[in-house]
Amino acid sequence: MVRITRAIDFSASLRYARAEFADEENAALFGSRARHHGHNYRLEVTLRGEPDPITGMVLNLKDLQQILDDEIMARFDHRDLNLDTPYFEKDPPSPENFARVIRRILIAALPDGLLDRIRLQQDADLWVDVVEPEP
Repeated sequence: MVRITRAIDFSASLRYARAEFADEENAALFGSRARHHGHNYRLEVTLRGEPDPITGMVLNLKDLQQILDDEIMARFDHRDLNLDTPYFEKDPPSPENFARVIRRILIAALPDGLLDRIRLQQDADLWVDVVEPEP
């Protein structure tokens, strides 16, 4: 079994807010994060599998980069997560929620069973890992 990780960087703006709460309630719940702000994210995507005997790759790295460009960069880079995407209409775009959204997108885009883990780093000292269960 081999694990391979590809990383990409992107930027997005957001605010933590629940639509059903007034601005004052969101401010009390989320503090300064209830105001509009941005992050420069780093996403690491780790695949798990046996390398192809001909190519020596778990997945062609060109194909993986295309998936990341089409599924992640096109959706989120330089976007407002609250206003420009449908994913955070009810839940705030916390790193935990954002990582779970990315996981669902990648599960649908990658061949079955290849996704091992994603790591979404929001800041130098904060990241979220979402790990797939062993097969």
